[in-house]
Amino acid sequence: MMSSDAVSFDPYYKKRIAYTLRGQQFAFDVGHTIFSSFQVDEGTDLLLRLIEPAQPDPQRILDLGCGCGVIGICLARRFPHADVTLVDKDLLAVRYARHNAALNATPNVRVLGSVGLSDAPPGPYDLIVSNIPAKIGDYAIEHEFVLAPLRQLRPGGEYWFVVVSGLNHLIPRLGPRHNLRLKEIKKRAGHSVYRIVAPASTTGGL
Repeated sequence: MMSSDAVSFDPYYKKRIAYTLRGQQFAFDVGHTIFSSFQVDEGTDLLLRLIEPAQPDPQRILDLGCGCGVIGICLARRFPHADVTLVDKDLLAVRYARHNAALNATPNVRVLGSVGLSDAPPGPYDLIVSNIPAKIGDYAIEHEFVLAPLRQLRPGGEYWFVVVSGLNHLIPRLGPRHNLRLKEIKKRAGHSVYRIVAPASTTGGL
């Protein structure tokens, strides 16, 4: 088990990344092979700086595909009364996300190994977030990283996610294809941030 202040003895350890958001300081230890192991990914940074949920105090938050935990941990600090769940299929990412939750003093975080939502606690969630992986194929993105999360939202809940610009051939089509309340929030530096709001009149999220 890694301590909260040093992991240099861990064979997978690579470096510690400093990060500042909304005037708060964070530190994230990362391991070799974990996504964005040199600095906080530009897409992650863009998403975190843009997220403004309509519900000012979300109580249940899910970070889907959490990596070393940057998005979920930053939101846990921002919303200290929320129950924040982080999931990732990579068990090394899970190890480091758990470590980083302790390192950044976010006791309201729990981290679980899960392929997509298969082992994530069921909804409803107020807010779901993701930096969607680009290399898993269009079908998996559409069904596992867009449609499946929406089914776990409470009525009126929000799904905020960021994608690389190469996926802009796919994401805008999903709105009319599935009658989604999809909005592109911003494009920058090869990334696009989107928001989908679950209909207020249903419990299924779509």
